[in-house]
Amino acid sequence: MAAGVCADARRRIACVSGLSARLVGIGLVAGVFSSLFGVGGGLVIVPLLLLVVAYPPHQATATSLGAVAITAVAGVVAYAFRHDIRYAYAALVGLPATVGVVGGAALQQRFSGRALTLAFAVLLVGIGIWLIVG
Repeated sequence: MAAGVCADARRRIACVSGLSARLVGIGLVAGVFSSLFGVGGGLVIVPLLLLVVAYPPHQATATSLGAVAITAVAGVVAYAFRHDIRYAYAALVGLPATVGVVGGAALQQRFSGRALTLAFAVLLVGIGIWLIVG
């Protein structure tokens, strides 16, 4: 969280309660987008952590990945009951993605928070254009 946001001990309980409420709200929004469009992780959680909770970009990314791990397990269980998962295909995507995550986390540490935020914004705009044109 941004430095000094909950520094005043007298306001700590109210601050933590407000932060918790905002984080729960982000989770609900991410869950809805995830179920509607198959996205919710980085595309929804990271911008909301940056804008609503004022997390630094590096922490927003790491927190998003932690949240995605939890929701991924829930999604796998839900879809497994419906027999909708193609496990071999999931492994063909998921195992290389795991290698990419490790490499990406190491690479991310070389960039400033501002550079990460701008790169992410460019990615989102590019995806939006691709979806509209494509």
